[in-house]
Amino acid sequence: MDNLVIILAGVAAISVLALAVVVLRRPKDDGQQRGETLALMQTLEQLRQTTAALDTNQKIIGDRLDGLQKRVGDGFQQHTERTGQTLQQLGERLAVIDQAQKTITDLSQQMVSLQDILSNKQARGAFGEIQLNDLVGAALPPSAYQLQATLENGKRVDCLLNLPNPPGPIAIDAKFPLESFQMLRDAEDEAAKVAASRAFTQAVKKHVTDIAERYIVPGATADSALMFLPSEAIYAELHANHRNIVEESFRRRVWIVSPTTLMATLNTVRAVLKDARMKEQAGLIQQEVHKLMDDMGRLDDRVGKLRTHFDQASKDIGLIETSARKIMSRGEKIETIELGDDTGSPAEDLAPREVETPADPQDRLKLV
Repeated sequence: MDNLVIILAGVAAISVLALAVVVLRRPKDDGQQRGETLALMQTLEQLRQTTAALDTNQKIIGDRLDGLQKRVGDGFQQHTERTGQTLQQLGERLAVIDQAQKTITDLSQQMVSLQDILSNKQARGAFGEIQLNDLVGAALPPSAYQLQATLENGKRVDCLLNLPNPPGPIAIDAKFPLESFQMLRDAEDEAAKVAASRAFTQAVKKHVTDIAERYIVPGATADSALMFLPSEAIYAELHANHRNIVEESFRRRVWIVSPTTLMATLNTVRAVLKDARMKEQAGLIQQEVHKLMDDMGRLDDRVGKLRTHFDQASKDIGLIETSARKIMSRGEKIETIELGDDTGSPAEDLAPREVETPADPQDRLKLV
């Protein structure tokens, strides 16, 4: 910008000098020369003013350029800071994504392990028993159930609910027909579905029969038992497409439950146990009330006896007050007696007489 101003000033000066040279070389009279000289001076003055204006504009433009440069620098710095913050947040989010990816990988490995567990019958049975134990332990107090209880027929059941008679203890056995259910889910054609459905029906029916024969003991348990299926999918499949098995379980009084329905059943059992405890407490309360009534009867007798003593004491006090009034009256009579000159009769009147004293205190008071 400085070079441009210098170039413009130089061009203006050269133009003025060229004009002055041209003017000076032309032969003119004095008046014309003075006029041209004046015009030349005015031109020089305008050139000076123009140069000053150019200097002012140069300063203003320089200030504006400095401000613009400062704003551009500040904006660039802020943009750089925001970009750094964005990159930092992006790095943090990428770290979270990496952690989530690692968690998903771990869960995938755990799911594979769970599938391996469920493929083993013994491990699958333990899985159902653990889930059953967790549900029962969360819903009932420890005194309301027994785990791995042995019945009178020597059979061991997964869980036995200690209910009062009726209905009596109820057995719960965990069953998990996974193979037949998996075959039913994986069947692609109609023939495979029919075969898998038949296998699933036979497996569940066998479980129902085993529970009815082993865990329903007349006189020792209730006349019904529970078969726990630790899978909502199997329970839904059974009730949706195999109603004959459900009806068979009803006839054998084996109630099939899932985790959700078992929790509802356990809540009902807890209410029954609470009602039984309330009845027991009500009997104890009635016994205590009878004892309290006996105590109240004895207290009433003792209060009656005490009232009799109080009445006798009040009567004795009245007699004492009567005797006191008589004594006061006789004392007043004695004070009013005038002693005469003779020493015979008044003294004899005042002489004490022997009176027979009664042995009974009541008679003494009457005598007074």
